[in-house]
Amino acid sequence: MAGIPTFATGPGFLGRSISGVGPTFTVAGIPLDIGVTNRSGARSGPGAIRQASRMLVDGEHPHFWTDVNAMPIADAGEFEIALGDLPKSLSLIEKQATGIPHLLAMGGEHGITLPLLRALRTRIGEPLSLIHFDAHVDTWDDNFGQVYGHGSVFFHAINEGLVDPTRMIQIGIRSPVQRDVWDWTVSQGVTILSAQDVHEMGVAAVAKRAIAVVGSDRPTYLTYDVDCLDPAFAPGTGTPEIGGLASWQTQAIIRRFTDLSFVGMDVVEVLPAHDVSEITALAAATVMWEYLALLGRPEA
Repeated sequence: MAGIPTFATGPGFLGRSISGVGPTFTVAGIPLDIGVTNRSGARSGPGAIRQASRMLVDGEHPHFWTDVNAMPIADAGEFEIALGDLPKSLSLIEKQATGIPHLLAMGGEHGITLPLLRALRTRIGEPLSLIHFDAHVDTWDDNFGQVYGHGSVFFHAINEGLVDPTRMIQIGIRSPVQRDVWDWTVSQGVTILSAQDVHEMGVAAVAKRAIAVVGSDRPTYLTYDVDCLDPAFAPGTGTPEIGGLASWQTQAIIRRFTDLSFVGMDVVEVLPAHDVSEITALAAATVMWEYLALLGRPEA
């Protein structure tokens, strides 16, 4: 397929500053993976997601009838990171995200979410509501000795007041976890729906619960770790866990978030080297496309 190598072959910034004046929605890659605990390679995720997104340009969204290709979106390219320096990389990411009105970030590891939340918290001026799709709670206080490892993102986000834990829901959780980490997370007010909960409740009930938790009138951030999906649907990820969600389940849940006030999102942990037939990258690209179709739907 012909076209420039941007998300869904949309326009790029053509050399302009990624924190300067731009369109309503900005897509950017954040190729960071120096804080991971199992497989590395998520730094190649943005390119794979862009490539897979070329499957999504043939027409309008079949549920909302949004013409995503006509929306005011631009691809800003890749954020700068500091080679081998995790704290400095997080600082650089936060600085580059500042000033972007509505960012859709492609990871990279889940650690990118922390500086993105820091930038949003400063701009919005209040803690955010959070919808978190994942196999892992990511609230370890010391992730294998790495303070800012990808499993500690929401420990810091809660302690720094970036998110309101009573308006935070985690969907798809199922990995091994120490009981004290689980208990701490719940004690902060976080709502956890395991993958088994999702399977038993059904997508409509899960979406209804999420909306009730985060609140329709609150600024809400969506973070989507592809390992929320079962490895059958997302083999190309760093820490796969069996028993996860199917692609259609997350798609159906997100489509029900029509009343929420989203202020940004990310999709993380795509590892192309471990993918099969691009199915993980396509799942990630489609989640971003679903989010854009939701926000750009004609009746919105």
